Amino acid sequence: MLRNKLGGSISRISHPKRGGSLRLLIAISSLFAIVIIGVGGYSMIEKMDFLNSLYMTVITIATVGFREVGELSDGGKIFTIILIIVSLGIFAYSLSVISTHFIEGRLAYFLSGKSKKTKQKRMENHVIVCGYGRNGRQAVRELLLHRHPFIVIDSDHELVLNNDEKGVDFLEGDATEDEVLERAGIKTAKALICSFPNDADNLYVVLTARSLNPKLTIISRAASISAEKKLRTAGVSNVVLPEKVGGAHMATLVIKPDIVEFLEHLSLTSETATKLEEILCSELPDNLKDLSIYELGIRRTTGANIVGFKTPEGDYIINPSPDTRIIPNSKIFVLGTAEQIRNMKSFFKNDLQ
Repeated sequence: MLRNKLGGSISRISHPKRGGSLRLLIAISSLFAIVIIGVGGYSMIEKMDFLNSLYMTVITIATVGFREVGELSDGGKIFTIILIIVSLGIFAYSLSVISTHFIEGRLAYFLSGKSKKTKQKRMENHVIVCGYGRNGRQAVRELLLHRHPFIVIDSDHELVLNNDEKGVDFLEGDATEDEVLERAGIKTAKALICSFPNDADNLYVVLTARSLNPKLTIISRAASISAEKKLRTAGVSNVVLPEKVGGAHMATLVIKPDIVEFLEHLSLTSETATKLEEILCSELPDNLKDLSIYELGIRRTTGANIVGFKTPEGDYIINPSPDTRIIPNSKIFVLGTAEQIRNMKSFFKNDLQ
């Protein structure tokens, strides 16, 4: 299950569902108990067989007024009166609970789906997550922490119905179909994450998505090296092998545990004291473009440190020198506390004004 913000949302919403299921169980059990009592009573008092006893019980508790099986004895009439009085409230309650559970629940899901279609039409610069398994849930958790707009596509109806909570926008359907991806806003999306456990599914989604949006950033899960090569050939921007990453992480914990612990403090999430941020240089104010890192003065002004630089050609420079120039289509990577990062963003914002 997801934790933090997403986990909190799930726990708050799951309690009413459990209450609804309990009421449904009580209603069905009460209705079943009344039928058993009625069948048993008519069988003992009127010596009826099972079918006639069941028939008499149903027409009595339903108060439909059909013809009786035969002339009732005084004992049978008294039993029928008691059965009507006792069952009338129970039958009405049970029918109400059952209809509410199955009809209103589906209606609410249908209406929420209608409202989501309108919302999905307005989405842009968002992330499409294909598959809500273990990797998909982790991706959703990170996107929620960063408050980045996203939509999840999954074909499992029960999974979508049970996890369709506030903060998680679901689209039920097959991600390999053009129509489903178009409904998810593939043409205006920023990126797509393929997290299906099957490499063939990921490959097919990648081919479909790339044909619909050639400029889309695509990240895909892969289970093997051979699948990684095929996915890159199909147009994937980045391939993640969970087993490879997990194995390397465990080995590093044995060899260099302190380094791993140190790097875990340099998190991208908002939960840690130290954060890494990337800044596209073309988005900087005009008066800060084409300056050197020294002239930019981020450390002097905000306390944050520029620890990396990405050239327009895609080369990475670790700990760039102060005379490295901020040129178009490059990126800088900044390390600092949450307060320092806020000061840096405020510094850029003030320069824009």
